[in-house]
Amino acid sequence: MTLQTSAEGVSEGRRARTVGVGRAHAKAIVLGEHAVVYGAPALALPVPQLSVTASVGWSSHSPDDTGDVSLTMTGSASRPEATQASDGLRSLTAEFRALMGLTDSLHLDVVLDCVIPAGRGLGSSAACARAVVFALADLFDREVTPEMAFHLVQTAENVVHGRASGVDALTVGASAPLLFRAGEAQELPIGCDGSFIIADSGDVGRTKDAVELLREGFRRQPGAQEEFVRRATELTEDARQALADGRPEELGGRLTEYHELLRAAGLSTERIDAMVGAALAAGGLGAKITGGGMGGCMIALARSEQADAVTRSLHEAGAVQTWVVPLKGLVGDGR
Repeated sequence: MTLQTSAEGVSEGRRARTVGVGRAHAKAIVLGEHAVVYGAPALALPVPQLSVTASVGWSSHSPDDTGDVSLTMTGSASRPEATQASDGLRSLTAEFRALMGLTDSLHLDVVLDCVIPAGRGLGSSAACARAVVFALADLFDREVTPEMAFHLVQTAENVVHGRASGVDALTVGASAPLLFRAGEAQELPIGCDGSFIIADSGDVGRTKDAVELLREGFRRQPGAQEEFVRRATELTEDARQALADGRPEELGGRLTEYHELLRAAGLSTERIDAMVGAALAAGGLGAKITGGGMGGCMIALARSEQADAVTRSLHEAGAVQTWVVPLKGLVGDGR
């Protein structure tokens, strides 16, 4: 596939590098999905075990070829049908050119090596976009501030998903859990031990269908939206405090209660429900669907000594892949 965009205005002196490299990782929503777009907080988790590397280099194509940037996707999460991703990266690259004042047409090759499964609520499109931003910055020897990186990733995300909340754009570059509220993110302190276990149901999530189903429910029942947002806010705030104070049982309980909130709205599936039940039966402290819903992934919290048992139980319940994120490996200082 080819992106019709350009990277311009680079002098010979600025072309010392032949390849620019950028990296990003996956994310998972711990609590707050859907409610965050109505102003509620969301708690998001970086997933460094799942990553993407972007390489951007000068192409052998001539300027009159079909486009100024060619995109290739590799890795276990490669998807040949990534038309939306192409459109998003086209917009991102054009915006990068404008921000950096690049003016001379140069053909670029972009290679994305991505192991983040698409359509699972793990932020694959945002991670790919962030990796490309830093690969372009590396190639063109430009500095990218956190604010610029967020803006550029959101440029791509708004093309791929419509109005993006910004949670993905921030968390795919974070090193600690984030509390996201009203467009701003706060890094959270971690007082708990244990591990989050993310399990892939094998079914592609249907975020747009889930959003519309929730909206339709709100339209049918006066006051339903306000009650949903109130309850989601309460659970997320409780979970944030439990994470900081070292109360893993309470943190896990809030996860399970949030799952019930989403399940009551019709956003879960039989397989996800079975996996949630299996995680709890194996000693998990809490479990819920994560992401847009109607497929995709679930997330469980377990004590470190129970993580293996919970993981085995999830595979027995139908998980096709699992990833363990130890809380000890994340940095949280509350800044």
